[in-house]
Amino acid sequence: MTLPLPASPDGADRAFQVDLRGLVDLLSHHLYSSPRVYLRELLQNAVDALTARRGLEPDAPDGAFGIRLFADGSVVRVEDDGVGLSEADVHTFLATIGRSSKRADGIAEQRGDFIGQFGIGLLSCFLVADEIHVLSRSARTPDAPAVEWRGHGDGSYSVRILPASARPRPGTTVTLTPRSDTGEWTRPDQVHALGRHFGSLLRHPVTFSDGTAGAPTVSVNPEPAPWARTYPTPGSRSRALAAYGEEVFGFAPLDTIELDLPAVGLKGIACVLPEAVPAGRRHGHRVHVKGMLLSEQADEILPEWAFFVRCVIDAESLRPTASRESLYEDDTLAAVRDALAERLREWIARAAASDPELLGRFLQAHHLAVKSLAVHDDEILRLLLPWLPFETTDGHTTLDEFARTHRTVLVTSSVEEFRQVAAIASAAGLGVVNGGYTYDRELVHRLPEIRPEASVADLDPATLTAHLDPVDRETELAASAYLALARDALAVFDCDVALRTFHPASAPALLVDSREARHERTRSQLAREQEGGLWGDILGALRQEAPRAQLILNQLNPLVRTAVAIDEPELARTSAEALYGQAALLSRRPLRPAESSLINRSFLDLLAHALRKDS
Repeated sequence: MTLPLPASPDGADRAFQVDLRGLVDLLSHHLYSSPRVYLRELLQNAVDALTARRGLEPDAPDGAFGIRLFADGSVVRVEDDGVGLSEADVHTFLATIGRSSKRADGIAEQRGDFIGQFGIGLLSCFLVADEIHVLSRSARTPDAPAVEWRGHGDGSYSVRILPASARPRPGTTVTLTPRSDTGEWTRPDQVHALGRHFGSLLRHPVTFSDGTAGAPTVSVNPEPAPWARTYPTPGSRSRALAAYGEEVFGFAPLDTIELDLPAVGLKGIACVLPEAVPAGRRHGHRVHVKGMLLSEQADEILPEWAFFVRCVIDAESLRPTASRESLYEDDTLAAVRDALAERLREWIARAAASDPELLGRFLQAHHLAVKSLAVHDDEILRLLLPWLPFETTDGHTTLDEFARTHRTVLVTSSVEEFRQVAAIASAAGLGVVNGGYTYDRELVHRLPEIRPEASVADLDPATLTAHLDPVDRETELAASAYLALARDALAVFDCDVALRTFHPASAPALLVDSREARHERTRSQLAREQEGGLWGDILGALRQEAPRAQLILNQLNPLVRTAVAIDEPELARTSAEALYGQAALLSRRPLRPAESSLINRSFLDLLAHALRKDS
């Protein structure tokens, strides 16, 4: 409802006008994720009222003050034994949008004790109801009267003073009459479920009743948080925490890590996922503030590399945003994130030192996460690099084991480069690690920090070809004509051809061609095509002799020995093209269109030759 203001002289201050329906629409579409938050906001207000009541009566016994939920399908009611409101409080806090009792004089310095501080929570009730009825009695003044406030969705409200008998005890009761279109959020079973969802870890007793004759009043939070309970043995505690993690997240944790940061009043658990997750995928964590569920998707509580755990935490000092559905990014949150990250590092270190079986299962599932951490964390690098698995010419093994066999560890820059050379390098006794996966190449190069006697170098094509045995001079001369035809046929691919002997003998040819070399040839080709233009001058100034690919034929292979003896020029060219195509396929790198065409053409030409020979 927008109220007209009287005209005022030019330059005079005016009050802002508020369209309550527009504001509620704004809250529902842009601040709150769902209408269900109305119950969270009512619970939050009740908890803050109880906190203030406890401040007035610090000697009251535990459990003396509580919260009661009621829903029977026609109304939803939330009643608390909190500090209550006086008539002045009602006018000040319920009728002024953005004004919160948590900012009031006398308790502003205690705002950290309260969950809500923004003065808009009660408006969330208009997401499910057109009228809010509040009946309250203040605990600050003996014999205070009861105060009734009724707020309407059109922006109007009324206040009545009632005798103290209207509410014999201090506290507040909020009653909503749900709209017909909000039944899914206000029916009794849903109110009970929402109460458990948001309030299962609240420190004050919360009960629920649906008004059914003979139906018992049930506790919404019958037990304290699992980490706040006592257990007969450490083993029973670990099993209870794991069971709670499975109940919350739906998976049996590989292990649970207790989280305890007394400086910010944070307690909880981190559940280690039993299976690998995609790199960089961040799971949401359940964050409670003073027992109230704030968010189930709070990925900001942990660093990005910690995607192998999901957390449930309850904190005292973290600040929620205005929507109470995420955390306010400030220095406290940053410090908490760093401290929790350190707890995860400590768990990894303990597993490495005392539980190799657990560490092995953890690394089998989450080695990528650990590798991302080890790149930036020297302590984790020192602890876990020897344990991390890598793809090598000896199979999947740890660097520690691999370095015992190979004093010089060679590492490729890409997966395709490793696949090109793996079989040949293994037969030649070279130790090569696939450095094409994320973090692997960088980690392999840091191996000497852990094993100073180990030597690490990037694999250079010349290193591999130097381990291939040359053929004798007579064999080289006999094959020279074939090699010349082959070089001519493959010149379009900037590919040289050589004849060597290497194992395994079953491999007819090896194509040595790095990604960097292909990029350099592409750049040089572009420069040649742009000769004379400005772009050509720029590229020409950078141009060096482009590295060439090399097709190495294996003299030990029977097919190659037959091919180099071919005396038909066209057939010799076709066989060279076919050998190049087969070697390119074995490299498993993406084929260029010209290479795909060459493979198809050489196959058909060889097939046609075979058919002509048989006819």
